[in-house]
Amino acid sequence: MGDGVILEHVRLMGGAPVDVHVADGRIAKLVPSTRQGAAPLLLPGLIEGHCHLDKTLWGRPWWRNEVGPLLRHRIENEKSVRKSLGMDAAREGRALCLAHLAAGTTRLRSHVDIDEESRLGHVEKLLELRESLRGVMEIQLVAFPQSGLLRTPGAEEWVDEALRLGCDVVGGLDPSVIDRDPVKHLDIVFKLAERHGKPVDIHLHEPHELGAFSMELIAERTKAIGAQGRVTISHGFALGDVPAPRADALLTMLAEAGVAVCTSAPPSRPTPPLRRARELGVTLFAGNDNIRDTWNPYNAPDMLARAAMVGLKYELRRDEEVEWALATVTTEAARGCGFADYGLQVGDRADLVLVEAGTVAEAVVTRKPPKLVVAQGREVARDGSPLI
Repeated sequence: MGDGVILEHVRLMGGAPVDVHVADGRIAKLVPSTRQGAAPLLLPGLIEGHCHLDKTLWGRPWWRNEVGPLLRHRIENEKSVRKSLGMDAAREGRALCLAHLAAGTTRLRSHVDIDEESRLGHVEKLLELRESLRGVMEIQLVAFPQSGLLRTPGAEEWVDEALRLGCDVVGGLDPSVIDRDPVKHLDIVFKLAERHGKPVDIHLHEPHELGAFSMELIAERTKAIGAQGRVTISHGFALGDVPAPRADALLTMLAEAGVAVCTSAPPSRPTPPLRRARELGVTLFAGNDNIRDTWNPYNAPDMLARAAMVGLKYELRRDEEVEWALATVTTEAARGCGFADYGLQVGDRADLVLVEAGTVAEAVVTRKPPKLVVAQGREVARDGSPLI
């Protein structure tokens, strides 16, 4: 598929059949179809809102996981395993990207570790990978201080340099639990965001009122530097820990500050309340987080499967509710990550996913491999297999 090609007799998000005309990598025209009969469902390109390309073991032989139960055990174990296995962020990251592409993901946000072991090594590898997939998959890279900004000598300087090299987003991590100084940690994160004109994405696993306190600080900083619509809290478990009235107050505060929330909808943790987030105006989107790595043997590069996980986690049963689940990996993810020109309207980038389903809800629940995936007007996958 390319410029001047027409995708005939398809139903945009389950609407009436149309023919989609593509030119210059964009949707040029939508014409009512004159054909009769069943038409496949057309979705916009799916979005992975939070993953770790430099951590994955995708494409490698099965690795036996014997990691300890604490966060620090996982961080330390990962560093040792990377060395012993000779992991390569670009090689395994590429394998994961191509698997994502085959399942309909055309845009992706990945955090990339910056710590005393990797320094800028993973950043350089994933910048090369991003460049090699330009025009096929749009990749945002978050400069992520995996071991903290304050407790890791040199981390601030390495993150600063990663942003100069081309990382798209400033990362942060549990400012109270990891660095034990939330004010100073966030001083650094938002100073770097201002200096480089970059958005922010902060891992926030902190529970209960400790996490709520960090959220309040993040919202204050966001408004102080005028970064509304450019800050994300990933995980935000505290929103599921605190009583409902307190969660409502926090969500209202995040909505006013324009802070988005990304969830992986894990089955083992309380999560931000999706229904209330929608009602109170908070952008809530989804990502896999870890995909078959030293942290977690589960998850797959399949955003329809992740949408189904969202539906299960939040007990979304009615068809229109299942459509909310899809929105967490489509429109809400585009808004939360700041991916431009997204959708199925004339002028939007031609990122298209064709699936055999009668409705959006059926596509999420049955999760059949896409018949066709188009990225920027280019055919990149068919029947669950990449073409690049």
